[in-house]
Amino acid sequence: MQMSTGIGNAGSGPESAAVREPARTTARHSAGVRAVRPARLPGTLTILRTMIRNPIEGWPPEVYEAPLLRSSQVGRPCLFVMAPELVHEALVEKADIFVKDNVMRRTLGPALGEGILTANGAHWRWQRRLAAPVFRHDRVMGMVPAMIRAAEATAERWASQQGQRVDVAHEMMRTTFDVIADTMLSGAPDMDVERVAEAITDSLDSIGWPLALSLLGAPKWMPYPGSRKAAAGRAYLRGCMQAAIDARRAAGATDGADLTSLMLDAADPETGQTMSDEQIIDNLLTFIAAGHETTALALTWSFWLLSQYPKAAARLRAEVEAVAPHGVTPENIDQLVFTRQVLQEAMRLFPPAAVIVRSATEDTTLGAEPVHKGEALIFPIHAIHRHRTLWEQPDAFNPDHFTPEAVKARPRHAFMPFGGGPRICIGMMFAILEGVAILATLARRFAPEPEIPMTPEPQLRITLRPRGGMPMRLKPAGDAGI
Repeated sequence: MQMSTGIGNAGSGPESAAVREPARTTARHSAGVRAVRPARLPGTLTILRTMIRNPIEGWPPEVYEAPLLRSSQVGRPCLFVMAPELVHEALVEKADIFVKDNVMRRTLGPALGEGILTANGAHWRWQRRLAAPVFRHDRVMGMVPAMIRAAEATAERWASQQGQRVDVAHEMMRTTFDVIADTMLSGAPDMDVERVAEAITDSLDSIGWPLALSLLGAPKWMPYPGSRKAAAGRAYLRGCMQAAIDARRAAGATDGADLTSLMLDAADPETGQTMSDEQIIDNLLTFIAAGHETTALALTWSFWLLSQYPKAAARLRAEVEAVAPHGVTPENIDQLVFTRQVLQEAMRLFPPAAVIVRSATEDTTLGAEPVHKGEALIFPIHAIHRHRTLWEQPDAFNPDHFTPEAVKARPRHAFMPFGGGPRICIGMMFAILEGVAILATLARRFAPEPEIPMTPEPQLRITLRPRGGMPMRLKPAGDAGI
């Protein structure tokens, strides 16, 4: 089943739709919101097949229209939460009640360990406190030159490949990994970038199987198709991270040169506790999976959308020419306003982190709906970002969704590519700056185009990837049609 994005016929209508007034009615009556039920629930085998192939396809269609939807997954009751005021209630007001779901922790744990993304409770809080200074504004701004260097290296590589067919998804993974290598792993021995990318893919490609087996209550040791390859990929990645730690420590470690060094030196301001090597590895892998890959995917989808909307691409290039005629710098990156809007709109239509799952630690309510202990709450970000009551022409590409006026008029949790509440992505500013720097640098000079008209299929593998990659032909920006 191929999901329709509604944006395949980009040339058939206006490139920018008017921004609608916000849907405020449900926000004023959140206490009275009750869950609806899907018109039809698929059978267990259908659900399991869908989770293995592409979990996002198994969501009931009502998630794109209803504020709250009561459903079940393999016999387990769950509640889909879409209304922004209910998202706020769950993730902010009741964050201590709705915690990371054990099924998702079991699914992600083998790849990411007990790092900041998967941990709960006190173990999560102290890791968050320890990591927070690493992502201070001044430190992140100090990493912008590394982002620009990675983008310029890709631009030079693309200059020698003009007219050739490349997988833009792979190219963006390579570019953002260069940023990771420079900002997080600079003291490590030379890494095989291609092998690392392959190991990440091996670790994530079969993720649907452990998800399905977890829902069935199968033992953790049960093998599944791709489990050996996934284990080998995880082992290789963890070995790379340990090598980075060893090299940093041998070089004096605590010079603050990169994230590895900062984490080796970091101590909890409340307790003085430091991280073990295993915990540092868990968090480095988390930052790679949740940082480098998500930004790479946001860029991948951005290039595809710009290829479908040449007027938006021309507007972006004009902005870069006006703001950064000699290249992006830390001083001018904040002035690339439309470039940032394009990136945000790509993350709206194709949110790299497309779903959040929590479970209730006690009996409670959400709006007017009772929630029982152990029940799963599913926040389908992809559906919230395309919800019929929150967005005008929700499936259309419109960067003007992110003008300051439009953002101010919209409910806070109508757009949440980085999650929400106290567990909002700690690297959000890093990801946005990285995405803007790379997109501006490359889109100014190049206009990748699909060889044939296509609508890529989004496939959920922890992150929302285009199935089969994003094959495009590299063309100079001056050759793009307007």
